[in-house]
Amino acid sequence: NSPFIGLIGSLCIYARVNELGFIETPYFKVTDGKITDEIFYLSADEEDKYKIAQINIKIDKDNKISQDDVPCRFRGDIIECLPDEIDFIDVSPKQIASISASLIPFLEHDDANRALMGTNMQRQSVPLIKPEVPLVGTGMENKVAVDSGAVLISQYDGLVKEVSADKIIIENTDNIQKEYILKKFVRSNQGTCINQIPLVEEGMIVKKGDVLADGPLTSEGRLSLGRNILIAYMPWEGYNYEDAILVSEKLVREDNFTSIHISEQECDARDTKLGPEE
Repeated sequence: NSPFIGLIGSLCIYARVNELGFIETPYFKVTDGKITDEIFYLSADEEDKYKIAQINIKIDKDNKISQDDVPCRFRGDIIECLPDEIDFIDVSPKQIASISASLIPFLEHDDANRALMGTNMQRQSVPLIKPEVPLVGTGMENKVAVDSGAVLISQYDGLVKEVSADKIIIENTDNIQKEYILKKFVRSNQGTCINQIPLVEEGMIVKKGDVLADGPLTSEGRLSLGRNILIAYMPWEGYNYEDAILVSEKLVREDNFTSIHISEQECDARDTKLGPEE
């Protein structure tokens, strides 16, 4: 990582930019110790005026805060409040993290610098030809894949009538057929390969919002940046000293980490007095 690490900021989950250009984040309103369904978006200077609790406190079935001393944020400090003194509460425990950070399992156990490096390095991953769903995830993998636009999404309920490498035909309940064209080996702006692979089969019933085809960096409709491989922490004759890594021939032979890159080359052929260039 360069000395500029950390200068690139990302919006946290659920955050938005208001019409004045300030970042806002949502909170549930708390009235007399009970969490209501009202959602308020507050900017940094606005939330400074209120006592705000975290969502992972004890709450009973009636949405009332059931613990006596509740840690709250107030004017930049952490204080303890009674349930009746709380003004707002977070909408989700993950709203303090960005999309990239929310994809790191057990984030709270990581050193802050390493977590920062992890969020940055996820952006640098290239699409593999054999991506694999991670064995350990955070639950955000499907949402990120769908919202990224990389996967193909069904626009309505229907029946899969035809599936091929480059198109999928869905017939809806009104017997109207919709043809979805898949992207095949298209060059991205970064020179990587965009290739969509069908997930559905002919005769399957699909619902609106279902993933029809995987895209780059996805597998089974979920974000898949790498592979699940067997690793060992052990010395190996000095070849893995400090940050060096040894990989097996099998890993290379089976194309576990192989990716396709597409470059565009131009060549000019001119007419000369002796004829066209060859």
